[in-house]
Amino acid sequence: MITNYFRPETIKEALELLSQPDTRPLGGGTWLNQPHDEKFVVVDLQALGLNKIHKAGNNLDIDACVTLQQLLESPECPVALKQAIRLDSSLNIRSTATVAGSLVSGDGRSTFATAMLALDAKITTTTDQSTETSGIGEFLPLRPTGLITKISIPLNFKTAFEMVARTPADKPIVCAALAQWTSGRTRLALGGYGKAPTLAMDGTESDGIDSAAQNAFHEASDEWASAEYRMDVAITLSKRCLEAVSSNQ
Repeated sequence: MITNYFRPETIKEALELLSQPDTRPLGGGTWLNQPHDEKFVVVDLQALGLNKIHKAGNNLDIDACVTLQQLLESPECPVALKQAIRLDSSLNIRSTATVAGSLVSGDGRSTFATAMLALDAKITTTTDQSTETSGIGEFLPLRPTGLITKISIPLNFKTAFEMVARTPADKPIVCAALAQWTSGRTRLALGGYGKAPTLAMDGTESDGIDSAAQNAFHEASDEWASAEYRMDVAITLSKRCLEAVSSNQ
């Protein structure tokens, strides 16, 4: 339950408010506005100007309050990431949900978080003491405290996304996102299970991608699928992603 509401106009003011107990940042509000048993204060980030997308060399810098729909409509957004965003949520949710909020609240079935993990996104977090940038692989399992101000993804790569679900509009049982750089570096992220997507591979080449996919899901059993099923599907989807990026050479 939301007990109080603040709308600061500077990051400094927002950080001061967020340092108080039981206080949370409010971006799109798609998660915080849901019914909750616990009580908390919200700090609305809309007036901070964190809603821009711009290229910075070979990177795309995405402000924390950019909505999923805004990123989807950006001409700079990679095609495979656009696909993952469309599958992540409906138009109404995408028009409200922010990029940062989606990463904070998403779980292992988030197609958006899976794609961002494959892209090796960098997350800039600000506290009242410092500003730090960390890899998304460090961020997702822990969801550290602090105010996310920016997410950056590289643009000098090829990428692909595949998924299997009960229906085309359902959350994935297994999804795979792959990014490959001109150097041969290959990152494979798998989603559809657990509290966060899994980084199955980050190597200098793509050899062994089937073993990496299988190993990542060897204990991935839940009410939706067995580990054996997920391992088999993960191998298939990973190979499809690799074939897709190879065909774009």
